[in-house]
Amino acid sequence: MTNELTPKFNPTEVEAGRYEKWLEADVFKPSGNPDAEPYSIVIPPPNVTGKLHLGHAWDTTLQDIIIRQKRMQGFDTLWLPGMDHAGIATQAKVAARLAEDGILPQDLGREKFLDKVWEWKDEYATTIKEQWGKMGISVDYSRERFTLDEGLSQAVRKVFVQLYNKGWIYRGEKLINWDPKAMTALSDIEVIHKEIDGAFYHITYQIEGSDEFVEIATTRPETFLGDTAVIVNEKDERYKHLVGKNVILPIINRVIPILTDDHADMEKGTGVVKITPAHDPNDFEVAMRHDLPMINMMNNDGTINENGGKYEGLDRFEARKQIVADLKELGQLVDIKPVRHEVGHSERTGVVVEPRLSTQWFVKMDELAKNAIAHQRKKDGTDDVVAFYPPRFGDAYLQWMENVHDWVISRQLWWGHQIPAWYNEAGEMYVGEEAPEGEGWTQDVDVLDTWFSSALWPFSTMGWPDENAEDFKRYYPTSTLVTGYDIIPFWVSRMIFQGLEFTGKSPFKRALIHGLIRDEEGRKMSKSLGNGIDPMDVIEKYGTDALRWFLSNGSAPGQDVRFSYDKMDAAWNFINKIWNVSRYILMNAEDVSADAVSSALTKVANKTAGNVTDRWILTRLNDTARRVTEQMDKFEFGVAGHILYNFIWDEFANWYLELTKEVMFGEDEAEKDITRAVLLHVLDQVLRLLHPIMPFFTEEIFEKLPNTSGSIVVAEYPKVRPEFNDDKASEGVAMLIELITAVRNIRAEVNTPLSKAVPMLIKSEHADFFNAVSPYISRFTNPSELTIAKDLAVPEQAMSAVITGAELYLPLAGLINIEEEIARLEKELAKWQKELDLVNKKLGNERFVANAKAEVVQKEKDKLADYQEKFDTVKARIAELKEN
Repeated sequence: MTNELTPKFNPTEVEAGRYEKWLEADVFKPSGNPDAEPYSIVIPPPNVTGKLHLGHAWDTTLQDIIIRQKRMQGFDTLWLPGMDHAGIATQAKVAARLAEDGILPQDLGREKFLDKVWEWKDEYATTIKEQWGKMGISVDYSRERFTLDEGLSQAVRKVFVQLYNKGWIYRGEKLINWDPKAMTALSDIEVIHKEIDGAFYHITYQIEGSDEFVEIATTRPETFLGDTAVIVNEKDERYKHLVGKNVILPIINRVIPILTDDHADMEKGTGVVKITPAHDPNDFEVAMRHDLPMINMMNNDGTINENGGKYEGLDRFEARKQIVADLKELGQLVDIKPVRHEVGHSERTGVVVEPRLSTQWFVKMDELAKNAIAHQRKKDGTDDVVAFYPPRFGDAYLQWMENVHDWVISRQLWWGHQIPAWYNEAGEMYVGEEAPEGEGWTQDVDVLDTWFSSALWPFSTMGWPDENAEDFKRYYPTSTLVTGYDIIPFWVSRMIFQGLEFTGKSPFKRALIHGLIRDEEGRKMSKSLGNGIDPMDVIEKYGTDALRWFLSNGSAPGQDVRFSYDKMDAAWNFINKIWNVSRYILMNAEDVSADAVSSALTKVANKTAGNVTDRWILTRLNDTARRVTEQMDKFEFGVAGHILYNFIWDEFANWYLELTKEVMFGEDEAEKDITRAVLLHVLDQVLRLLHPIMPFFTEEIFEKLPNTSGSIVVAEYPKVRPEFNDDKASEGVAMLIELITAVRNIRAEVNTPLSKAVPMLIKSEHADFFNAVSPYISRFTNPSELTIAKDLAVPEQAMSAVITGAELYLPLAGLINIEEEIARLEKELAKWQKELDLVNKKLGNERFVANAKAEVVQKEKDKLADYQEKFDTVKARIAELKEN
């Protein structure tokens, strides 16, 4: 058999070469159909610092699900790939590799070092693309970009110059966060605050010309080398006599003034505060108010500079130890009190950050933030306000923008976009997109923060600043951004305000925000914990489709997800279930033509052929396609997956396939043909519904179906077909399934196997229906005799069950205990009472009844009627048994 599937799902065999076939067929490129609605996503560019981790796998899986479904729905889809140069992180990685051979970057010089970084980039970009291929992501590689591409560099220069000319980029000396290991400035959001053990060092400063001392407390005693004043509150009676006098700094003996300032809190500590303007943000503000000198006492690498006297050359923490020892020897160290406090650490290198006075380039954020906030708050429906999923992250975005500070954008690195500013010996500065004419100009040696170029990613990758670029006109603004909540300040907010400033539009219409991948204990994955998981290892064991299924079903939007090998096992088992179902169908329907399927479906829809189970499964398929599409549109992939799982595993595999065996093992060939056609059609539609989530094995089975051609990648996504909706069939088979389940449960309770035939009575207003499906009842419940009627005598000694629309009785004289049966029924009565209470509470809620959709309210009312009928029937049956 040419289309036969192997007995067991083998992901390695299924995935081998499949991605390459898709690329060769160009199925990932935009359709080019001018009548189709465009739908675009730009990939959050991974850093070329190493391999992709599980978080990247999650992020790309969600994007791929979206773009694959939209492609199948007929949109003109573009998913644009690319990578980020990641300035600090990549330079640090390359420097570390060189250090293994005893080579420092400065030994090579800027140009030769950059050659090494480009080699690194090429190496890891290749690795990342291989991993993308393993994940099956359907990006258009013909449009792949890199943040240091010439086109993107042109965009960066244009943005820099325009902001500079508006006065929104400036160069100045300010207090910034300094990374002594990377030896570069950091923006506020590149600083991670960690709680660590420290100490308050209580030190005395002598009043000049007096034997009096004042006491200060600091967690960084080494910074006294840069003190330029001490302050007290003007209302503090304890120190009024000292205001205007000076103190003498111990050891270095520099004299500094005593001033008044509200920053000194009378209730905090001693009320006396040392001011180190070049190394503390609050002290910097005090110094600006009082025109104090600012003394930088630290070199770029965190060692003490020439302003530190005898401590020059010592590492900052070694200097701290020495200074504490010297103060103790002088008798000016009063006390050391342990404290647990938050200290800023570099996000990239992990070292303690130093607040440090430095000349840097900044983006003035006032107007940019104000414009972005005003735009996002417009609710009139005419503006392209970004819709956040979940909405709470829109509030988080606004909150961050409302509290944003000027953005330090210069970095003391070699790898990145070099700042487009030039200087000459006359002290002049020129800022422009190209170098100034003439000799004697030297370009600024610093580069821009990586996030500066990443902020332009949605439009710079589309050809901007050429506003006539075809991709820019067709696919910008992009449709959806998918990213983690941890980079809303770093990236999402900056893309929005830059997009609004330079294109007049938000860069994306929707922002789907997901959480973080955690281990099974809920811990963040990290190298230090050794709990990281390589997605490629997971794929090797379970296959890509299983990993993608787990990642898409792991949590709701915005929530973290815990990785679980148990859930990976369940994902593989689900695929294997579908594989076996497909194998069974292909073995029984490989010769069914497309015309035969179409003809059979028409007959089933018109009720001229087929049976109630065929009409039921097509109705359930319709409902599944509708609900899945609704949930996917809301990015509720977990809910969509749950709906698919229930339909495929329970309704299609466990019930419909089993019910069809009554036909498949029967004598009616015409009915068999209908059933085979329905089986093929449902399988075809199931594969299409699953494909965006699990692309590999769905393509493998799809191409083996007898009536398919081309790739499932570009096959039409299932739509609701009203002609297949048959509520009566749906309700009928639901009753049939409930009946069969009830019989099986009763047999299990009294330990009566299905192989043993027992009498069965069904009392129902739907007796005609149950008689019509009696062959199914007989096949799946094995009655010795089957009685179905609208009214019948209820046997005294019988196990009973109340199902929707019927009462079921199994006379099992000698096998049941009346008291035990009453106890069982009382438990069932309590269950229906609980259900009634829940529905009554919901329907008693005026807000629910007033605001919910009419069909939702009606559904609750239908439940109420059903539960009430079951409650009343069980109650009556208990009364009968007690009377007897």
